[in-house]
Amino acid sequence: MQATDAAAAGGPQGKIAVDSAVRVYPGTPREVQGVVVEDFGGYSGQSVDIGEHHIVDAARRWAVQLADGSLIFVDDDDIAAIG
Repeated sequence: MQATDAAAAGGPQGKIAVDSAVRVYPGTPREVQGVVVEDFGGYSGQSVDIGEHHIVDAARRWAVQLADGSLIFVDDDDIAAIG
């Protein structure tokens, strides 16, 4: 459970941590609200390519449960604290 300064993470002022209310994709037509359920922090590594074959994209930092119950994974640039 690691808190981060959203300004340092590219977002507006405020702290983002597990159990925080957040906006996902803020300022876009896709904006939704939810609650952070996991911060993968240092575990959100890099994509994997072997030769010309793309194996997997980099993991996302934040797991957010949306109001409709679905789960979404986003990076620092796609999340903002509410309040």
